[in-house]
Amino acid sequence: MNQMLRPFLVFFIFFIPVTANAADFGTTGLIDIPSARMMNDGEFKIAMSRQTVADIYSLNYQITPWLESTFRYTIFNPDDVTGSGDNLFDRSYEIKLRLIRERRLFPQIAIGIRDVLGTGAWGSEYLVASKAFGPLDLTLGAGWGRLAERNAFSNPLTNIADGFETRSANIGRGGKVSFNNFFSGPDVGLFGGFSYELENWNTKLLVEYNSDSFRRERNLGTIPDASPISYGVEWEPAPGLAIGINRQQGNQTGFYISASLNTKAEAPRRSQNLVVPVSSNLAQEVIGAELNSWYGRLLVDVESAGMLLRSADVSSDFKTASFEISNQQYSLMADGINRFLTLAEIHLPREVETIEVILNEGGIRSNAVLYQRQFGDRQITWLASEDLIEIIPGSPIINPTTRTLYRIPNVTFGADVSTRLSLFDPDRPARYQVMLKTSAAADLGNYFSLYASYNWDIDNDFDTINRGANSVLPHVRSDIARYLKEGDTGLDSLYLQKKGNMGRDFYYRAYSGYLEEMYAGIGAEFLYSPFSSRLAFGLNLNWVKQRDYDKGFDLLDYSVLTGHVSAYWATPWYNYDVAVHVGRYLAKDLGATIEVRRTFDNGWVVGAFATFTDVSAADFGEGSFDKGIFFRVPLDQILPGNTRASYSNTIRSIQRDGGQSLQGFGTTLWYDLRPTRYDALNNNRLRMVPGA
Repeated sequence: MNQMLRPFLVFFIFFIPVTANAADFGTTGLIDIPSARMMNDGEFKIAMSRQTVADIYSLNYQITPWLESTFRYTIFNPDDVTGSGDNLFDRSYEIKLRLIRERRLFPQIAIGIRDVLGTGAWGSEYLVASKAFGPLDLTLGAGWGRLAERNAFSNPLTNIADGFETRSANIGRGGKVSFNNFFSGPDVGLFGGFSYELENWNTKLLVEYNSDSFRRERNLGTIPDASPISYGVEWEPAPGLAIGINRQQGNQTGFYISASLNTKAEAPRRSQNLVVPVSSNLAQEVIGAELNSWYGRLLVDVESAGMLLRSADVSSDFKTASFEISNQQYSLMADGINRFLTLAEIHLPREVETIEVILNEGGIRSNAVLYQRQFGDRQITWLASEDLIEIIPGSPIINPTTRTLYRIPNVTFGADVSTRLSLFDPDRPARYQVMLKTSAAADLGNYFSLYASYNWDIDNDFDTINRGANSVLPHVRSDIARYLKEGDTGLDSLYLQKKGNMGRDFYYRAYSGYLEEMYAGIGAEFLYSPFSSRLAFGLNLNWVKQRDYDKGFDLLDYSVLTGHVSAYWATPWYNYDVAVHVGRYLAKDLGATIEVRRTFDNGWVVGAFATFTDVSAADFGEGSFDKGIFFRVPLDQILPGNTRASYSNTIRSIQRDGGQSLQGFGTTLWYDLRPTRYDALNNNRLRMVPGA
């Protein structure tokens, strides 16, 4: 068990606690039963619980203020001290929807499904209410499935349809939604309990009545009996870090720990940088101005602030000055713009009334910012600060009056100790690798770039992977165990790339080389994203060949032409983006991927995806179809200074071959441009204004 916990201890370092209310199942509740309570909107929680019946590892995210989601990995009978032979490793997804918000006279009411996509081992549904009376919080609920094993009354839904009378008791292989089981069964159980908060002690006392009798585990001999009464105590030693100990079912002691953070937290604004690039003297020559001119002085300050000042154009009447800049260090684009405008206010002649800032992201100019300067007799006192900023389409300066020539080629190197986490696979909750990750990036001019990364293994436990590739499809991903073992040290990527504009609202990305750890090849992605529109459309085409398992330069025989047509929608709700990709995948199967992600100004990304292709569930194998969740943690909230670095991970319930795409190529351009997208900039106009 210690080996299993090590990766989770590494994972915990990314969590900055806020608030928490933990339950064994990850979902907000008491001990084992759910409550109608929700976490704060945008809260992300990781939890671990341990008891005789099961070890449960969970990730919980508050999707909206009224919808909570949980991904859960369960190891039943982890110690097997009774010799029951219960060796099920189960993955399940839970959702809980708030129906009514708590009011002075009315409780909060929620409805939930504990096992939406899992095997059904925890299959149950519930309707639950919670009402607070000062420090006392009462919960009462009705449950179906496992939560009806201590039946209290007949299922009232059988009066609506006969289909609610029966419920399958079989445990499947997961991946399918068991609609026929939801809220079905002859009986309904009642569960409830309360928590009492000792505010001065940061402690809660918990008592619950559980309508789950643990029939499955009793029949297998994991526990001899199960009392409905459980009780425990939860302590919060720091905001958001919760530790609990409890006595459950009358015969076992449980323990849990959870940590959570607020993904909606406002991005910190820092004046210092991790690196001061002025010492590298990237700017070799300035055409059209002297170094001691206002442009030269601005150039030096902008570069030291973590940006590149590429060119400028000043109108003949000196009323308008246009600049093209690239942000290298600021996680939030608005902070980079604010810093540039602050420096421009210092250095620009007073005659300049309007400043245009064209945003260049790796060669792509999608949008620009217009800033109306305010001083002297030009000051408009009634104008709101955010109205000084206007978002306009970005276009290159055709004939700049001043241009900076940067050193070509410009090569930067990086080296850091990194971790790779493989979470919640069917045989083990977590595997890890600690490695030295070295990288190099070369600017070759004209927005051609060469990227390389090489990983040096320090320690891993990939030797515990015993599952082989048994897919009937081409082994486009299921051979990942061989890459992890034979290529624990090796070339991760080496490729040439170019990005740019193809006219207004049209963008492209082309690349060739060793694209990722399993594939090398050539490809291109095209994007049509109209100015200020919430809709965008993309196309990508890639020819790739599978790499050898040692992650060297050799290639295997398998090759494929893959590509997708994509539609993107930046919804007006809660910063959610939705994408649909239709096309051909690595195993030559045809289908579509639906992707939903929530992106915050602070750089946090949380999302989920599901892919459905013409591969049948039987041919796909365990899991039935490809699906997973992913997240991105911005490191500027952890490290000192400004940085655009981040930690990302994707968690699949199981890695199979159906519905697989290239990693990091093909459908990424729209998301890469999000920092300069109209809605992202427009939401942060006030933050761009100098002095605001």
